[in-house]
Amino acid sequence: MSGRSVALIANPTAGKGRAAEVLPEVQHRLRAGGLEPTLLTSEGSDHAARLLEEAAHGDADVLAVLGGDGMMHLAVNACARARAVTGRAPALGLIPAGTGNDLCRGLGMDPDDAFAATDTVVADRRRLIDLARVGESATPHGSTWVSTIVASGFDAHANARANALPWPRGGLRYPLAVLVELARFTPLHYRLTVDGTPRELDAMLVAVGNTAAYGGGVRMCPDADATDGLLDVTIIHPVSRLTLLRLLPKTYDGSFVTARCVERFRAREVRVDGDDLLGYGDGERIGDPPLLVTSVPRAVEVLVPS
Repeated sequence: MSGRSVALIANPTAGKGRAAEVLPEVQHRLRAGGLEPTLLTSEGSDHAARLLEEAAHGDADVLAVLGGDGMMHLAVNACARARAVTGRAPALGLIPAGTGNDLCRGLGMDPDDAFAATDTVVADRRRLIDLARVGESATPHGSTWVSTIVASGFDAHANARANALPWPRGGLRYPLAVLVELARFTPLHYRLTVDGTPRELDAMLVAVGNTAAYGGGVRMCPDADATDGLLDVTIIHPVSRLTLLRLLPKTYDGSFVTARCVERFRAREVRVDGDDLLGYGDGERIGDPPLLVTSVPRAVEVLVPS
C-alpha cells in the first residue's frame, strides 16, 4: 500500500548508537516502499513519551518506532491508551535497535534485524494483539500496559540489579546481574488471587506473561500467545541456589518447564502481592505490588511479518 503516512520516532542512542547507524537505511527503505515518513528523534525518556502520545493521537496511519525495549514499552502504552479512549490508534511498527527486543521476538520478528523489520512496516500486515493491563483501575490512563512479561520475584530483583550496574553495557549486563543477585536471594512470600481464587505460597518467582520472553530472550512463559485472551503464569517454587543456577540456561529455550519445581497455568486476571516484591513489566519499573494484571484482548494493532 503506497501513500501511507508514517510517524517515525527514533531513539538514536539505543543499542549503544546502533539506532543512529541504521536510521538512514530505515528511512530509505520506507520511502522506497512508497511511504511518507515524518522523522522525530527523542531526547530522553520523557521527551519520547510525549512524542509517542502525540503521534498515537495524531493522523498517521503507522507509528514506527526505532529503538530498544524502553521505546517499545512507551509506544505500546501510547497506542493502547489512544485506542482505548478514542477507538483508534495508528498501527505500531516495531524496528528493533536495542539489546533486548523481546516484543519483536514474541511477534515472530528477527530481534537483531532492523532492516527486515522496516520491510515488515512496508508490507503492512496487521494483527491485533492482547496486552496485560497492570493497575487497580480499569481506566486506560490509570494503568500500565505490558506487552511481554510482568516480573515480581527473582527476575525483577535481577532486573533492578542490572539497571544499577555501571558495567557492562549491553546484553551481558542482565546475565551478570542474575549471578550477583543469585548469591543473596531467598524465596519470597506471595499472596496471589487467580481469577478470583486466593492462594499463598513461597516462590523464587511468579512471572505473568502476555508473550513468551523477557530479558533478551529468556523464555519464562514459553507457550504464551498474545492472541488467546489469556495470561500465561509461570511459578518457580523454592529451590536451592545451585538448582536455580542449573535451571537458568534452560530458560533461553524454555526447556526448564519440565523441572519439578516449575508450575504453569493460564488465567484471565492475576493479582500479585507479597513481601519484598518488585514490579517490572517489559523490563521497566511499573510500581510496587499489589499488581492487578488483566489480559485485555485485541488491545493494540501491530505490523507483523508474513
